[in-house]
Amino acid sequence: MADEPIRVQSLSQSGLSRVPPQYIQPLKTRPIPTNNPPTTDIPIIDLFGFDPTHRNSTRDSIARACRQWGAFHVTNHGIPPSLLDDIRRVGLTFFNDCPMQEKLRYSCAPGAAATEGYGSRMLVSSGDGNDPGAGQVLDWRDYFDHHTLPLSRRNPNNWPEFPSGYRETVASFSDEMNALAKKLLALISESLGLRSSCIEDCVGEFYQNITMSYYPPCPEPELTLGLQSHSDMGAITLLIQDDVGGLQVVNESDGGWVMVKPVSDAVLVILADQTEIITNGKYRSCEHRAITNPDKARFSVATFHDPAKTKKISPASDLIDESSPAKYQGVVYGDYVLSWYTKGPEGKRNLDALVLES
Repeated sequence: MADEPIRVQSLSQSGLSRVPPQYIQPLKTRPIPTNNPPTTDIPIIDLFGFDPTHRNSTRDSIARACRQWGAFHVTNHGIPPSLLDDIRRVGLTFFNDCPMQEKLRYSCAPGAAATEGYGSRMLVSSGDGNDPGAGQVLDWRDYFDHHTLPLSRRNPNNWPEFPSGYRETVASFSDEMNALAKKLLALISESLGLRSSCIEDCVGEFYQNITMSYYPPCPEPELTLGLQSHSDMGAITLLIQDDVGGLQVVNESDGGWVMVKPVSDAVLVILADQTEIITNGKYRSCEHRAITNPDKARFSVATFHDPAKTKKISPASDLIDESSPAKYQGVVYGDYVLSWYTKGPEGKRNLDALVLES
């Protein structure tokens, strides 16, 4: 355990008044302090329990949200509110009540990207050489990542035993989110005039990860980010939050950052890069980040649905014709992931690199 990195939660609890240099963001990426941060009403779409009589209006609402934001809340989505409460409860109990030595039993491999377990250092970016944040910049966040699908990857013995019911709750949550992601991709496909299974067929079997993120209080939130600016790599992400707030998305109309207000019992749908490629840019992946809070810890659970590393992703053929040529070159998903972790996320630069010249 001597080589274990210090967790952000331990730093926060140590009573420090300044953040260590490796957590200081470059000037250009620091959040702008304000007592009244801009908020936005990300679309809230009632799925009506997937009642077919509401399907046309639901598709229309999804189309607008996917064009304008690449993100939207869904209500009446079929996930029991009790399960949403349970996943938040077991996650927060692990972070807040489990002794550090016990938590470190589940540590991710040091220096490895996207490995299962408990860690702090998944995302890095390069700072400006003239800036105190130059070099590797760490997120003010601890996390626990679970490999949940396909079932051949799911090994609950890799997950915490404490609190009671943790492993069963994560497994149930995985299954429910898998079903919801498939239903949502069907609606997204239909909203483009495609067959229901189009996007799912392009993605193939889901590789699902569930990442619980814990953002401890930060003594200098104006210098740090809980999660750096990025768009997600895969197909679709489903996020639940607590009531603290801290998620921000880019407002495409003016390029500024706006706060996403948590919505009780809703699931936030975030389109990821492979869906932007498959839809040939008709729908956009959502650039987002998390800011920190000086007084309160924040907790969220993100469920990522990605293609297999060997899957090649290209624009859907039904969306390509003479008047609408392919906007993106095809990419093997494993190569895309390698680029994302090698270069760092930095907004949507990895996706932008695939744009074909017109």
